[in-house]
Amino acid sequence: MSQDTSPLSYRDAGVDIDAGNTVVERIKPLVKKTFRPEVMGGLGGFGALFNLSGRYREPVLVSGTDGVGTKLKLAQQLGRHDTIGIDLVAMCVNDVLVQGAEPLFFLDYFATGKLDVDTTVAVVGGIAKGCEMSGCALIGGETAEMPDMYPPGEYDLAGFTVAAVEKSEIIDGSDVRAGDVLLGIDSSGPHSNGYSLVRKIFDRAGRPADLDVGGTRLIDALMEPTRLYVKPILNLLKSHRIPAMAHITGGGLSENIIRVIPDGLGLQVEASSIVLPPVFDWLQREGQVALPEMWRTFNCGIGFVLVLHPEQVAAVCADLDAQGLGHKTIGQVVVQHGDERTVIA
Repeated sequence: MSQDTSPLSYRDAGVDIDAGNTVVERIKPLVKKTFRPEVMGGLGGFGALFNLSGRYREPVLVSGTDGVGTKLKLAQQLGRHDTIGIDLVAMCVNDVLVQGAEPLFFLDYFATGKLDVDTTVAVVGGIAKGCEMSGCALIGGETAEMPDMYPPGEYDLAGFTVAAVEKSEIIDGSDVRAGDVLLGIDSSGPHSNGYSLVRKIFDRAGRPADLDVGGTRLIDALMEPTRLYVKPILNLLKSHRIPAMAHITGGGLSENIIRVIPDGLGLQVEASSIVLPPVFDWLQREGQVALPEMWRTFNCGIGFVLVLHPEQVAAVCADLDAQGLGHKTIGQVVVQHGDERTVIA
Protein backbone atom coordinates (compact mmCIF):
# COMPACT_ATOMS: atom_id res chain seq x y z
CA MET A 1 0.00 0.00 0.00
CA SER A 2 1.58 3.26 -1.14
CA GLN A 3 1.90 6.20 1.20
CA ASP A 4 1.79 9.84 0.09
CA THR A 5 5.04 11.49 1.16
CA SER A 6 4.60 14.81 -0.64
CA PRO A 7 5.38 17.95 1.41
CA LEU A 8 2.45 19.38 3.35
CA SER A 9 1.73 22.97 4.33
CA TYR A 10 -0.61 24.59 6.84
CA ARG A 11 -2.82 25.57 3.88
CA ASP A 12 -3.04 21.87 2.91
CA ALA A 13 -4.38 21.24 6.43
CA GLY A 14 -7.07 23.84 5.91
CA VAL A 15 -5.57 26.93 7.54
CA ASP A 16 -4.90 29.96 5.33
CA ILE A 17 -2.46 32.27 7.10
CA ASP A 18 -2.56 34.75 4.21
CA ALA A 19 -6.36 35.08 4.55
CA GLY A 20 -5.92 35.79 8.25
CA ASN A 21 -3.38 38.50 7.50
CA THR A 22 -5.75 40.02 4.94
CA VAL A 23 -8.49 40.17 7.57
CA VAL A 24 -6.19 41.98 10.00
CA GLU A 25 -5.21 44.58 7.41
CA ARG A 26 -8.82 45.22 6.42
CA ILE A 27 -10.12 45.61 9.97
CA LYS A 28 -7.31 47.91 11.16
CA PRO A 29 -9.04 51.16 10.09
CA LEU A 30 -12.35 49.95 11.59
CA VAL A 31 -10.67 49.15 14.89
CA LYS A 32 -8.72 52.39 14.98
CA LYS A 33 -11.96 54.39 14.92
CA THR A 34 -12.88 52.88 18.31
CA PHE A 35 -9.64 53.86 20.08
CA ARG A 36 -9.73 56.10 23.13
CA PRO A 37 -6.84 58.26 24.39
CA GLU A 38 -6.01 55.60 26.99
CA VAL A 39 -5.18 52.96 24.36
CA MET A 40 -1.43 52.40 24.06
CA GLY A 41 -0.04 50.89 20.86
CA GLY A 42 -1.93 49.47 17.91
CA LEU A 43 -3.46 46.24 16.70
CA GLY A 44 -1.34 43.13 16.31
CA GLY A 45 0.67 42.83 19.51
CA PHE A 46 0.64 39.84 21.85
CA GLY A 47 -1.23 41.88 24.44
CA ALA A 48 -3.27 45.10 24.37
CA LEU A 49 -2.28 48.02 26.59
CA PHE A 50 -4.69 50.45 28.24
CA ASN A 51 -3.53 53.27 30.53
CA LEU A 52 -5.96 53.77 33.43
CA SER A 53 -3.93 56.36 35.34
CA GLY A 54 -5.44 59.78 36.00
CA ARG A 55 -9.07 58.87 35.27
CA TYR A 56 -10.17 57.51 38.64
CA ARG A 57 -9.38 58.09 42.32
CA GLU A 58 -10.34 54.57 43.46
CA PRO A 59 -11.06 52.58 40.33
CA VAL A 60 -12.87 49.27 40.55
CA LEU A 61 -12.71 47.10 37.44
CA VAL A 62 -15.86 45.33 36.28
CA SER A 63 -15.57 42.56 33.68
CA GLY A 64 -18.13 40.81 31.53
CA THR A 65 -18.28 38.18 28.82
CA ASP A 66 -21.09 36.88 26.61
CA GLY A 67 -22.10 35.64 23.20
CA VAL A 68 -25.22 36.16 21.07
CA GLY A 69 -26.88 32.78 21.48
CA THR A 70 -28.52 31.11 18.51
CA LYS A 71 -29.35 34.47 16.95
CA LEU A 72 -25.94 33.79 15.42
CA LYS A 73 -27.35 30.78 13.58
CA LEU A 74 -30.16 32.89 12.13
CA ALA A 75 -27.65 35.54 11.03
CA GLN A 76 -25.59 32.89 9.23
CA GLN A 77 -28.63 31.36 7.53
CA LEU A 78 -29.68 34.81 6.29
CA GLY A 79 -26.17 35.96 5.36
CA ARG A 80 -26.54 38.97 7.67
CA HIS A 81 -23.08 39.34 9.12
CA ASP A 82 -22.76 43.10 9.54
CA THR A 83 -24.88 43.68 12.67
CA ILE A 84 -24.41 40.55 14.77
CA GLY A 85 -21.23 42.12 16.14
CA ILE A 86 -23.29 45.00 17.56
CA ASP A 87 -25.31 42.38 19.45
CA LEU A 88 -22.10 40.87 20.80
CA VAL A 89 -20.84 44.18 22.17
CA ALA A 90 -24.23 45.14 23.59
CA MET A 91 -24.69 41.91 25.50
CA CYS A 92 -21.41 42.53 27.30
CA VAL A 93 -21.35 46.29 27.85
CA ASN A 94 -25.01 46.53 28.91
CA ASP A 95 -24.28 43.98 31.63
CA VAL A 96 -21.36 45.85 33.23
CA LEU A 97 -23.33 49.10 32.94
CA VAL A 98 -25.75 47.76 35.57
CA GLN A 99 -23.18 48.48 38.29
CA GLY A 100 -22.61 52.01 37.00
CA ALA A 101 -19.39 51.06 35.21
CA GLU A 102 -18.10 52.66 32.02
CA PRO A 103 -16.91 50.08 29.45
CA LEU A 104 -13.27 50.84 28.66
CA PHE A 105 -12.23 48.20 26.17
CA PHE A 106 -13.47 45.10 24.38
CA LEU A 107 -11.95 41.94 22.93
CA ASP A 108 -13.60 39.46 20.61
CA TYR A 109 -13.13 35.80 19.72
CA PHE A 110 -14.13 34.69 16.22
CA ALA A 111 -13.77 31.01 15.33
CA THR A 112 -14.58 29.24 12.08
CA GLY A 113 -13.70 26.12 10.12
CA LYS A 114 -12.58 27.98 7.00
CA LEU A 115 -11.89 31.70 7.03
CA ASP A 116 -13.97 33.77 4.61
CA VAL A 117 -12.38 37.21 4.49
CA ASP A 118 -15.49 39.21 3.57
CA THR A 119 -17.66 37.52 6.22
CA THR A 120 -15.03 37.97 8.92
CA VAL A 121 -14.51 41.64 8.07
CA ALA A 122 -18.29 42.21 8.12
CA VAL A 123 -18.61 40.61 11.55
CA VAL A 124 -15.66 42.48 13.05
CA GLY A 125 -16.95 45.66 11.42
CA GLY A 126 -20.16 45.21 13.40
CA ILE A 127 -18.17 44.68 16.58
CA ALA A 128 -16.21 47.87 15.88
CA LYS A 129 -19.47 49.75 15.25
CA GLY A 130 -20.89 48.53 18.55
CA CYS A 131 -17.75 49.60 20.37
CA GLU A 132 -17.85 53.01 18.72
CA MET A 133 -21.50 53.46 19.66
CA SER A 134 -20.74 52.67 23.30
CA GLY A 135 -17.45 54.60 23.58
CA CYS A 136 -15.54 51.37 24.16
CA ALA A 137 -12.18 50.65 22.52
CA LEU A 138 -11.79 47.46 20.50
CA ILE A 139 -8.20 46.77 21.48
CA GLY A 140 -7.73 43.13 20.62
CA GLY A 141 -9.22 39.79 19.73
CA GLU A 142 -8.61 36.39 18.22
CA THR A 143 -9.50 35.03 14.80
CA ALA A 144 -9.22 31.25 14.87
CA GLU A 145 -9.41 29.08 11.75
CA MET A 146 -9.99 25.48 12.85
CA PRO A 147 -10.71 22.98 10.07
CA ASP A 148 -13.25 20.25 10.90
CA MET A 149 -14.47 22.06 14.03
CA TYR A 150 -17.34 23.92 12.32
CA PRO A 151 -19.58 23.09 9.33
CA PRO A 152 -18.96 25.14 6.15
CA GLY A 153 -20.20 28.70 6.44
CA GLU A 154 -20.56 28.64 10.22
CA TYR A 155 -18.63 30.56 12.84
CA ASP A 156 -18.81 31.25 16.55
CA LEU A 157 -18.48 34.49 18.49
CA ALA A 158 -17.65 35.50 22.04
CA GLY A 159 -16.91 38.89 23.55
CA PHE A 160 -15.14 40.21 26.62
CA THR A 161 -15.23 43.69 28.13
CA VAL A 162 -13.54 45.48 31.01
CA ALA A 163 -15.20 48.52 32.59
CA ALA A 164 -14.39 50.79 35.51
CA VAL A 165 -16.33 52.65 38.17
CA GLU A 166 -15.35 54.79 41.15
CA LYS A 167 -15.55 52.67 44.29
CA SER A 168 -17.87 55.23 45.91
CA GLU A 169 -20.21 55.19 42.90
CA ILE A 170 -20.78 51.44 42.51
CA ILE A 171 -24.47 50.64 42.09
CA ASP A 172 -25.15 47.51 44.13
CA GLY A 173 -28.83 47.72 45.06
CA SER A 174 -28.16 48.34 48.76
CA ASP A 175 -30.25 51.54 48.69
CA VAL A 176 -33.35 49.84 47.25
CA ARG A 177 -36.42 49.97 49.52
CA ALA A 178 -40.05 48.94 49.46
CA GLY A 179 -42.12 51.41 47.44
CA ASP A 180 -39.39 52.06 44.86
CA VAL A 181 -40.57 52.31 41.27
CA LEU A 182 -39.58 50.03 38.37
CA LEU A 183 -39.00 52.12 35.26
CA GLY A 184 -38.65 50.04 32.11
CA ILE A 185 -36.67 51.36 29.14
CA ASP A 186 -37.69 50.20 25.66
CA SER A 187 -35.79 47.44 23.91
CA SER A 188 -35.16 47.38 20.16
CA GLY A 189 -36.67 43.89 19.83
CA PRO A 190 -35.79 40.45 21.17
CA HIS A 191 -32.16 41.62 21.44
CA SER A 192 -30.09 38.40 21.67
CA ASN A 193 -32.16 36.18 23.92
CA GLY A 194 -34.71 33.44 23.38
CA TYR A 195 -33.63 32.73 19.82
CA SER A 196 -33.85 28.96 20.12
CA LEU A 197 -37.58 29.50 20.66
CA VAL A 198 -37.70 32.33 18.07
CA ARG A 199 -36.19 30.07 15.39
CA LYS A 200 -38.55 27.21 16.25
CA ILE A 201 -41.58 29.50 15.90
CA PHE A 202 -40.16 31.07 12.72
CA ASP A 203 -39.54 27.66 11.13
CA ARG A 204 -42.93 26.28 12.17
CA ALA A 205 -44.63 29.32 10.63
CA GLY A 206 -42.91 28.60 7.30
CA ARG A 207 -40.19 31.28 7.68
CA PRO A 208 -42.43 34.22 6.61
CA ALA A 209 -39.54 36.69 6.40
CA ASP A 210 -41.50 39.40 4.56
CA LEU A 211 -44.51 39.34 6.89
CA ASP A 212 -45.40 42.83 8.10
CA VAL A 213 -45.25 43.29 11.87
CA GLY A 214 -46.05 46.82 12.93
CA GLY A 215 -44.76 48.31 9.68
CA THR A 216 -41.51 46.31 9.70
CA ARG A 217 -40.59 43.09 7.89
CA LEU A 218 -40.61 40.24 10.39
CA ILE A 219 -37.04 39.23 9.58
CA ASP A 220 -35.82 42.80 10.07
CA ALA A 221 -37.57 42.95 13.45
CA LEU A 222 -35.99 39.65 14.49
CA MET A 223 -32.52 40.72 13.38
CA GLU A 224 -32.64 44.26 14.80
CA PRO A 225 -29.43 44.66 16.86
CA THR A 226 -29.53 44.78 20.64
CA ARG A 227 -29.93 48.34 21.90
CA LEU A 228 -26.81 49.87 23.44
CA TYR A 229 -27.75 51.68 26.65
CA VAL A 230 -24.25 52.77 27.67
CA LYS A 231 -24.04 56.40 26.60
CA PRO A 232 -27.55 57.51 27.65
CA ILE A 233 -27.38 55.73 31.02
CA LEU A 234 -23.89 57.06 31.79
CA ASN A 235 -25.22 60.54 30.99
CA LEU A 236 -28.12 59.90 33.35
CA LEU A 237 -25.75 58.85 36.15
CA LYS A 238 -23.99 62.21 35.99
CA SER A 239 -26.99 63.83 37.65
CA HIS A 240 -28.91 60.98 39.32
CA ARG A 241 -27.92 58.39 41.91
CA ILE A 242 -29.87 55.36 40.71
CA PRO A 243 -30.50 52.75 43.46
CA ALA A 244 -30.36 49.75 41.09
CA MET A 245 -30.44 48.81 37.41
CA ALA A 246 -31.02 45.58 35.50
CA HIS A 247 -30.24 44.43 31.96
CA ILE A 248 -33.07 42.19 30.74
CA THR A 249 -31.40 39.20 29.10
CA GLY A 250 -31.88 35.42 29.40
CA GLY A 251 -34.55 34.82 32.02
CA GLY A 252 -36.54 37.83 30.85
CA LEU A 253 -38.49 40.12 33.15
CA SER A 254 -39.20 37.32 35.64
CA GLU A 255 -35.62 36.53 36.55
CA ASN A 256 -33.39 39.55 35.83
CA ILE A 257 -34.75 42.48 37.85
CA ILE A 258 -34.83 40.46 41.06
CA ARG A 259 -31.05 39.86 40.76
CA VAL A 260 -30.40 43.45 41.93
CA ILE A 261 -33.04 43.52 44.70
CA PRO A 262 -31.91 42.93 48.34
CA ASP A 263 -33.13 39.92 50.32
CA GLY A 264 -36.45 40.45 52.05
CA LEU A 265 -37.85 42.49 49.17
CA GLY A 266 -39.77 41.36 46.12
CA LEU A 267 -41.23 42.77 42.92
CA GLN A 268 -44.77 43.44 41.81
CA VAL A 269 -44.73 43.85 38.03
CA GLU A 270 -47.94 45.12 36.46
CA ALA A 271 -48.57 42.96 33.41
CA SER A 272 -51.16 45.45 32.11
CA SER A 273 -48.42 48.11 31.82
CA ILE A 274 -46.50 46.01 29.29
CA VAL A 275 -48.12 45.97 25.85
CA LEU A 276 -46.21 43.49 23.72
CA PRO A 277 -44.56 45.21 20.72
CA PRO A 278 -45.62 43.71 17.35
CA VAL A 279 -42.71 41.26 17.00
CA PHE A 280 -43.36 39.80 20.47
CA ASP A 281 -47.10 39.73 19.83
CA TRP A 282 -46.45 37.70 16.66
CA LEU A 283 -44.12 35.30 18.50
CA GLN A 284 -46.68 34.72 21.25
CA ARG A 285 -49.60 34.17 18.87
CA GLU A 286 -47.75 32.06 16.30
CA GLY A 287 -46.02 29.95 18.95
CA GLN A 288 -49.02 29.87 21.29
CA VAL A 289 -46.57 30.80 24.03
CA ALA A 290 -48.13 31.25 27.47
CA LEU A 291 -47.60 34.69 29.02
CA PRO A 292 -45.54 33.35 31.97
CA GLU A 293 -43.24 31.71 29.43
CA MET A 294 -42.98 35.01 27.51
CA TRP A 295 -42.02 36.86 30.71
CA ARG A 296 -39.21 34.41 31.54
CA THR A 297 -37.88 33.99 27.98
CA PHE A 298 -38.01 37.43 26.33
CA ASN A 299 -37.56 41.06 27.34
CA CYS A 300 -41.09 41.69 25.95
CA GLY A 301 -40.16 45.22 24.90
CA ILE A 302 -38.30 46.21 28.10
CA GLY A 303 -34.54 45.96 27.62
CA PHE A 304 -33.25 47.78 30.71
CA VAL A 305 -34.85 48.61 34.05
CA LEU A 306 -34.12 51.40 36.53
CA VAL A 307 -35.16 51.02 40.17
CA LEU A 308 -35.95 54.52 41.42
CA HIS A 309 -37.10 56.18 44.63
CA PRO A 310 -40.54 57.72 43.94
CA GLU A 311 -39.20 61.26 44.26
CA GLN A 312 -36.68 60.59 41.46
CA VAL A 313 -39.13 59.40 38.82
CA ALA A 314 -40.22 62.71 37.28
CA ALA A 315 -36.71 64.10 36.82
CA VAL A 316 -35.29 60.81 35.48
CA CYS A 317 -38.18 60.46 33.01
CA ALA A 318 -37.55 64.01 31.77
CA ASP A 319 -33.88 63.22 31.18
CA LEU A 320 -34.73 59.97 29.37
CA ASP A 321 -37.18 61.89 27.17
CA ALA A 322 -34.43 64.38 26.33
CA GLN A 323 -32.22 61.49 25.18
CA GLY A 324 -34.97 59.92 23.10
CA LEU A 325 -35.34 56.75 25.17
CA GLY A 326 -38.88 55.38 25.45
CA HIS A 327 -39.85 54.27 28.94
CA LYS A 328 -42.77 53.28 31.17
CA THR A 329 -43.46 52.48 34.81
CA ILE A 330 -43.92 48.70 35.06
CA GLY A 331 -44.23 48.03 38.77
CA GLN A 332 -42.71 48.51 42.18
CA VAL A 333 -40.58 47.00 44.91
CA VAL A 334 -42.57 45.39 47.72
CA VAL A 335 -41.91 43.57 50.96
CA GLN A 336 -41.50 39.89 50.11
CA HIS A 337 -44.34 37.59 51.08
CA GLY A 338 -43.83 33.88 50.67
CA ASP A 339 -41.23 32.23 48.43
CA GLU A 340 -42.14 33.98 45.18
CA ARG A 341 -40.02 37.11 44.81
CA THR A 342 -41.25 38.31 41.41
CA VAL A 343 -44.99 38.47 40.78
CA ILE A 344 -46.19 39.52 37.32
CA ALA A 345 -49.93 40.03 37.38
